[in-house]
Amino acid sequence: MAQPEYDDMDMTGFDMRGFTVADKTSAYDRDDDEDDPVIPNVLTGQGATSAAQASDGASAAGADDDTADAESVASAAPSPKKPSRKGLFKSSKNATKAEAPALFSPIALRGATARNRIWLPPMDTYSAFARDGKPTPFHYQHYVSRAMGGFGLVCFEATAVTPDGRISPCDLGLWDDDQIEAYRWIVQGVKDAGAVAAIQLNHAGRKGSTGCFATGFEGESVPQDQGGWPTVAPSPIAFDNFAAPRELTVDEIHGIVGAFRAAAVRAVNAGFDVIEIHAAHGYLLSEFLDPLTNTRTDEYGGSLENRMRMLVEVVDAVRAAVAPSVALFVRVSATDWAAGGWDLNQTIETARVLKVHGVDLVDVSTGGILPGVAIPAKPNYQVPFSEQIRLKALVPTTAVGLITKPKQADRIVRRGEADAVQIGRAALRDPYWPLRAADKLGLKTSEAPYQPQYIRGAY
Repeated sequence: MAQPEYDDMDMTGFDMRGFTVADKTSAYDRDDDEDDPVIPNVLTGQGATSAAQASDGASAAGADDDTADAESVASAAPSPKKPSRKGLFKSSKNATKAEAPALFSPIALRGATARNRIWLPPMDTYSAFARDGKPTPFHYQHYVSRAMGGFGLVCFEATAVTPDGRISPCDLGLWDDDQIEAYRWIVQGVKDAGAVAAIQLNHAGRKGSTGCFATGFEGESVPQDQGGWPTVAPSPIAFDNFAAPRELTVDEIHGIVGAFRAAAVRAVNAGFDVIEIHAAHGYLLSEFLDPLTNTRTDEYGGSLENRMRMLVEVVDAVRAAVAPSVALFVRVSATDWAAGGWDLNQTIETARVLKVHGVDLVDVSTGGILPGVAIPAKPNYQVPFSEQIRLKALVPTTAVGLITKPKQADRIVRRGEADAVQIGRAALRDPYWPLRAADKLGLKTSEAPYQPQYIRGAY
């Protein structure tokens, strides 16, 4: 199975270690003069079709065997009855066309205030070529250019909390104090350009030690004599054709919790305003959550309370280690699209717990735990999950996934379906997407997030 250069994004056209969603972007990534196309209800399966098969023969996301259709995916979803939005997050309701775009309203989360609701999601670039976990001038250009392009929040890619927590040998990392300095100039550049600097902390679990465009061995485990390492997981269950992981002991679980804490402290020392914990896409914390990959019989397996235990311990450790002004996010897969696996109801219950433990926002994505499951991918296909979590857990959320048009993004925020949208692939094509969106939505140049040097080139 071919592996992409970019992981952990808005899930279109990339493998993301086990699921590929057909690229539906081109038909919608146009000017916004037309109304949005009919959006399928991914919670019920109505109007949805399975994503096209990837060219390498892999299906769009992961079931145990054959590709699941929309009906089978929907069978694990809750009732589509929509709760009222009344009383929730008033900043995104009752707006009229005469008002400023909701997309460009600021949002404050603890000590971090984003100038708008257009955020850059964490997207793996596999570009720490020295294999030391340190960012490079490439990362400066990549992140600072998007901050200069007007994004309200820029989230650095999955950053490993231990060397064996990397997805690939070329992942970023914050497992050592020696790595802090390499981040500072990039973080400062993001802030100087007016964006909030966030970082996603991760442990890859059984999906670690895999190849990338820079190392070879794409879509497979990197041999140990070529720079790979043994992987660990809640249970000794391999992902696809990757090397089988070793089951973590309880003491090792506690050690990884401590590694998240230490990495968060280093991130704050590097200047980050927001810490995001990665508990999605089939990486370690996601593996603990899903009963398909967690078959433990101790206090970290079995019931939902037990399966979320490690995530809650990580949240508690990070929250206690950083200042109250530092915002804490958690990225989740709202569903793993597999019968008997992680689903929206469990996500909502977990989000309620996370809120009590000091999480300020839930970053909502889907999928990644298993290969071979089909996702009904269409524009906005993940937005209903964000909305349900937002309304039922009463916690701010983001939405991601085939959100490519300014009016489309603005409507999501205006309708209260999410508190911010994340622009992934479109941001790779256009680092200045927010400035184009400001023009499309009628925002005055003086109110748009232009750098002063670029005002002369305003739309």
